[in-house]
Amino acid sequence: MDSSLTDRLIIRELIENWAVWRDAGDWERFATVWHDDGWMSATWFQGPAADFIKVSREGRSRGVSILHFLGGMSIELAGTRAIAQTKMTISQRAEVHGVLCDVVCTGRFFDFVEKRDGRWGVVLRQPIYEKDRIDPVDPAARLSLKQEVLAALPAGYRHLAYIQEEIGYRVKRDMPGLSGPEVEALYARGRGWLEGGPAR
Repeated sequence: MDSSLTDRLIIRELIENWAVWRDAGDWERFATVWHDDGWMSATWFQGPAADFIKVSREGRSRGVSILHFLGGMSIELAGTRAIAQTKMTISQRAEVHGVLCDVVCTGRFFDFVEKRDGRWGVVLRQPIYEKDRIDPVDPAARLSLKQEVLAALPAGYRHLAYIQEEIGYRVKRDMPGLSGPEVEALYARGRGWLEGGPAR
């Protein structure tokens, strides 16, 4: 098999394992998808992968429910480095103003990955948040959001941010969306990574 195809298959498995093991709470195996200096950047957390695993475990034990679904993937290879973009959906369930709700956010995982000592691992994960919505789990329930609060949140993930701040998280306001300077800067950083530059 062509070596680039082998690398692509391994990277795809790596990204799929991230979602499956994280959502299953298989923390020991989840830790293996990262390199030691791995970094996670999300709406509610930005920091080292080891800390992300710790706070994810703690959140799960408190009943925080965040799940991921993956779609198509595009991989750009440059020797021992790659950028993987994966269509994804983040689904979170929580109470909002006393109403149990599901929020669904569609976007892409933008992953900086590298092969070190023969092993591919994630160096940086930066989601791109494209659009979202919120719905009561009970379709007969009435949900009224604070419109001034909602309007102040970024368009691509405002409902996700709303529900996360309702349950106590502090949400980063300048994450990449479908368009704009944040996502253009991310694309530029991705090109730089493939040319030997830093991930962060």
